[in-house]
Amino acid sequence: MNKHKITTKLIIGSLLLVAIPMMVPAETLSQILTAQTERTILAQESQQRVDKISDQTNKLEDQYRAALKEIDGLQIYNKLLELQIENQARVKVDLEKSIVLVSVINRQIVPTMTKMIDSLDQFVQLDVPFLLDERAKRVVTLKEIMQREDVTVAEKFRKVTEAYQIENDYGKTIEVYKDTLEVDGKTLELDFLRVGRVAFMYQSIDGKVSGVWNQKTKQWDDASDNRNEIKMGLSIAKKQVAPDLVIIPVDSAEVL
Repeated sequence: MNKHKITTKLIIGSLLLVAIPMMVPAETLSQILTAQTERTILAQESQQRVDKISDQTNKLEDQYRAALKEIDGLQIYNKLLELQIENQARVKVDLEKSIVLVSVINRQIVPTMTKMIDSLDQFVQLDVPFLLDERAKRVVTLKEIMQREDVTVAEKFRKVTEAYQIENDYGKTIEVYKDTLEVDGKTLELDFLRVGRVAFMYQSIDGKVSGVWNQKTKQWDDASDNRNEIKMGLSIAKKQVAPDLVIIPVDSAEVL
């Protein structure tokens, strides 16, 4: 009997020991919940910081990749600039050589142009005297241009060659123009007809006076016998009639 009581007391004692931890005071439970809540908040804050750091890391990574791409572009651009600089250096050398060459050419061509102008002046004076004032004035203008410092050598050369081209064209064209000439002591207004450099003649407005230039004697010869042919030639040159075959007085070639 006593033995049974002892056993019963042990069992009851054990149950009391087990039940004691479950009987937690309300204040202690509240502290536990508060601590758990604080840990949860701290965990959320930590996660937020991790997310923020991750976002910053991603942005830095994107910036790094963009920087690498920009560096690649700059390297390509720098290579192109290096090639351009090399090309410019070669062009500079070529230009320096050209400048030296131009200086040499200028020293050589200026005397040549001067001789060309003198030859042109002499040619005009010895040639058939058509448009004499205009042609002589052109030569004077060339001489004035050669003395000007504000005109480039290239422009001077262009003017000289242009004058030569004009003189060359005179030999391949037909022309009629009005001018005055002293005939038998009287100054008359005349129609002058030039057929290349082969024939040069005139006729008065009323058709009564006609003349032809004699290149051998450097004088005007009377051409009354050819007034009709000269009149027809003037009409053709003025485009008043259709072109036709006209027999006009021509200075014969010298027999050597």
